[in-house]
Amino acid sequence: MMSVNQICEELSNQIYANWAKNLFGWMMVKDSKTYDKFIGDRKRSLFANLQGKVLEISPRDGSNLPYYPKDIHWIGIEQNIDMHSYLQKQAKKLGLKSDVRIGNGEWLDAEDNSIDTVVSTLVLCSVPNTNYTLQAILRVLKPGGRLLFIEHIAAHQGTLLRKLQNRISPIWKMLGDNCHPDRETWIALEKAGFNSINYEYFEVGLPIVSPHIIGVATK
Repeated sequence: MMSVNQICEELSNQIYANWAKNLFGWMMVKDSKTYDKFIGDRKRSLFANLQGKVLEISPRDGSNLPYYPKDIHWIGIEQNIDMHSYLQKQAKKLGLKSDVRIGNGEWLDAEDNSIDTVVSTLVLCSVPNTNYTLQAILRVLKPGGRLLFIEHIAAHQGTLLRKLQNRISPIWKMLGDNCHPDRETWIALEKAGFNSINYEYFEVGLPIVSPHIIGVATK
């Protein structure tokens, strides 16, 4: 049986976790337009030829939706139910056929070999286990299906930015819903087991998380 102090501590942790998640959601809604000023053209190019069933992991406020072709069947896997109203409103406004489901990067509510394309933008930085998430993506993709990704990554080893990312990572994860500024995502992608992977490195004018990669991994 839990003591009074243990119960109070557990309640405090739950309240903080909910507060942090809601704060992060609000930050994403407010900042998505600013972020798209940096990478809007890259999104437009990356998403131009989407077809069939498109599963997006953690779409948050739906900032990617305006870049999608109108004839796709979009499935949003979003664990933060507080964001569902944003997604539903945005999808309806754009006239997209949509299906919003509860889930996360490690639990994709979709059948094996059923998805034409998975979209991940600023997701692999925050999942608890990158390798597990990539295996979940491979599970739901059809043979020949693609993962389209835009992710911020760790700076090069030995650089001042990398040292800063490593140092600030604990508090960054706490405030950013488990976002890792120093995660070497490209290594996990290369080792995941995709048939092919192509990506390029670029930088965005943002502090701490300026290094990015954009690319396509094919099952």
